[in-house]
Amino acid sequence: MRYPSNLAFNCLGVLAAIAAITVCVLEVSESAAQAGKESQSQAGTAAASNQAAHVYGIKVYLGWRDWRLVSVAHEAGQLNDIRAILGNDVAMKAYREATLPFPEGTVIARVAWKYVPSEENDKAFGRPQSFVAGAAPDWYLQFMVKDSKKYAATGGWGFAQFNEDGKPSADAAKLGTCFTCHEPAKVRDFVFTRYAP
Repeated sequence: MRYPSNLAFNCLGVLAAIAAITVCVLEVSESAAQAGKESQSQAGTAAASNQAAHVYGIKVYLGWRDWRLVSVAHEAGQLNDIRAILGNDVAMKAYREATLPFPEGTVIARVAWKYVPSEENDKAFGRPQSFVAGAAPDWYLQFMVKDSKKYAATGGWGFAQFNEDGKPSADAAKLGTCFTCHEPAKVRDFVFTRYAP
């Protein structure tokens, strides 16, 4: 049976549209699945936990790995770690505009790794000089959260510490020392880290 040419073109057009829709649906499904995986990955393994840190009731902020870099530091001595300090949008705006005190809703994250030599990198340099991020210590992830009413007794800041799995890794006694440690930085609203543009 022969179809009129217009009908044949219409059928081909419908088939092409169905094929295009099918491809789009598959791509969107694949993109959504990938985005879900990336979201989990970017949140870090710490996001798997919903446990609050003792005393201050702070939980791991999902998506903290997407926050912007404030600065980096190396702590020697017993800690011997390399750390990155990150800020949420409120923190970053305050840092960039040199706003003190930090506004309500500021959250500063500190993520640390053991500071280890890199034999692989040293080969490229021809001498031992390279150090990189190693394993995550128990003090892997810390948060400072600005809420002047909730944390009035500690300069308006709440403190939390989590291990790599997102479980609180500091007891109430240890977290109770955080504010004492930050008191020397009172002139900068108890924040040690300066913005490194």
